[in-house]
Amino acid sequence: MPKRRELISMTESEMWDFIEEQKSVQVATINRDGSPHLTTLWFAVVDGQIVLETFTKSQKVVNLQRDPRIALLLESGEVYDQLKGVSINATAELVDEVDAVHRLHTAVLKRNTPGVPEETLDKVSASMAHKKTAILVKPDRVMSWDHSKLGGIY
Repeated sequence: MPKRRELISMTESEMWDFIEEQKSVQVATINRDGSPHLTTLWFAVVDGQIVLETFTKSQKVVNLQRDPRIALLLESGEVYDQLKGVSINATAELVDEVDAVHRLHTAVLKRNTPGVPEETLDKVSASMAHKKTAILVKPDRVMSWDHSKLGGIY
């Protein structure tokens, strides 16, 4: 008899499809006192990797400069048999080179502001890239669940 975890885990393909369907991701970093700092960010998937971006002076970046451990949570569902999610424990790679930040920031904006002309997004990103840091998520451990796979049997 398969373990429950094996029954509800997503395949690699299902997991990436689910991630692409989400608008935002919950992001946890570690404060100086060891407590979690939790926030929600937009993201993009660039070259098969989750990318975040935020202001360089943000608490997230300050925390990641001190301790690169980061956790992400993407989830959906309102009732038990519809719950789906992906939890990622990772190491963050901070990118502060302006041209790279501009490229990654533009990808996040493009994904999350459909209908806005690319030229506009490029200009917005170019004007902000010097104040931003991009975060490349390097997964160490990934867990996923899709309770719909249980077929209503709990």
